[in-house]
Amino acid sequence: MMTIDSLPGSSGYLDLYPDRKFSYFKNPYIVGLTVVAGIGGLLFGYDTGVISGALLYIKDDFEVVRESSLLQETIVSMALVGAIIGAAAGGWINDSYGRKTATLLADIIFALGSAVMAAAPNPYVLIFGRLLVGLGVGVASVTAPVYIAEASPSEIRGALVGTNVLMITGGQFISYVVNLAFTEVPGTWRWMLGAAGVPAVIQFCLMLCLPESPRWLFIKNHKSKAISVLSKIYEFPRLDDEIDYLSSQLEEEQRKRIDVSYWDVFRRKEIRLAFLAGAGLQAFQQFTGINTVMYYSPTIVQEAGFHANQLALLLSLIVAAINAAGSILGIYLIDYAGRRKLALTSLSGVVVSLVLLSWAFFVDSSSSGSEFYGWMAVIALTLYIAFFSPGMGPVPWTVNSEIYPEAYRGICGGMSATVNWVSNLIVSQSFLSIAEAVGTGTTFAILAGIAVLAFVFVIVYVPETKGLTFEEVEAIWKERAWGSGSNTQSLLERENES
Repeated sequence: MMTIDSLPGSSGYLDLYPDRKFSYFKNPYIVGLTVVAGIGGLLFGYDTGVISGALLYIKDDFEVVRESSLLQETIVSMALVGAIIGAAAGGWINDSYGRKTATLLADIIFALGSAVMAAAPNPYVLIFGRLLVGLGVGVASVTAPVYIAEASPSEIRGALVGTNVLMITGGQFISYVVNLAFTEVPGTWRWMLGAAGVPAVIQFCLMLCLPESPRWLFIKNHKSKAISVLSKIYEFPRLDDEIDYLSSQLEEEQRKRIDVSYWDVFRRKEIRLAFLAGAGLQAFQQFTGINTVMYYSPTIVQEAGFHANQLALLLSLIVAAINAAGSILGIYLIDYAGRRKLALTSLSGVVVSLVLLSWAFFVDSSSSGSEFYGWMAVIALTLYIAFFSPGMGPVPWTVNSEIYPEAYRGICGGMSATVNWVSNLIVSQSFLSIAEAVGTGTTFAILAGIAVLAFVFVIVYVPETKGLTFEEVEAIWKERAWGSGSNTQSLLERENES
């Protein structure tokens, strides 16, 4: 029987067999699988970025939109309403029908929504298209990290899941390039929004050629298919160890199998602690302002004194490029420095950047509007992205892909992604209104205060999971819930004693 130290991918196993350790580029197959699955992240990122530029031109075409901050916020945030629904349903779809099927469904919905947006004759049809796009993004946001994590060797799992976040930031960068490319084309915003369907069609076609998650196949007793997938990832003898390990885990799961419900997430202390950490990270990712910055960066740049649409988009493109570059750095750091340390370092820089951004708007509003303070705001915005993207960008998604036991992974992943999208909706729906009510400087000061709370939250509730197997992570929650003597009892066997 395997002990913790002999688990494939654990630190003890890799110390015994260092030649079996994976590096990021060791196997092109797993990198290719990660990139194709990560197109779901690209859809997420493209939608986030493209609406910020398209909104400038939507306001030009529709006077009713130009005159209503509420309608502007609704156009932006209706995709988030769809994403909340998609993420909530995505966990169940993943567990019932598989990660691959969920991805294909998300692509179909997203492509349909893109077509509706491009052809929208009025703002209300546009809002419906945004809802459809959001449904697709919500399902994809749950599916991609789990699919990648379940196919990844544990020692590079963080980097591979981080690649999905790179695809998100890459999608945002591409969206700004597309925005700039279509600024002089008739029907500007229609091309911007319609082009969003292209990556969905590409992923659908490529995904048809990829397998289902090997862990999900094992759960559904498709062992031969799972072994076929694993053989493309691992070489013998680690392949043999992985198969033996997953087989033993399957037998254990079948022996103790229970029906898992949403209520169990809160009833069982270990799962509750894990969900608190995962959902808390997702909430703080949004409440520290990242998608406010990405949705409204051209608007923020214009408020800083750079009024021309094209100049605002160009400066926003630079911000998006730094965001993507930071995600590449995060891929390296997340398995080198660890999730917890990376998140804390990231949040420290976010606090400083938001304070500087707040100060720039405060001083600018009390002076004659010097261009110097406008540039200070743009620099602070850039610093914010530079600190956020390597840490608080990938860490919440990576942690949520690895902290839940197998039976809870779909449900908890869907619930935590729903928390992310609800938080995203609250922030994006309220940002312009709050900025109008209390001032842009005060709004960024509030975000800085929230970032301080996020720092404390990570220290108190988030464990380090770098390089651990799913079962080793499970042992952390057992110990936190019940003490060090609990590590022989499964999360799924323990009855709630709280």
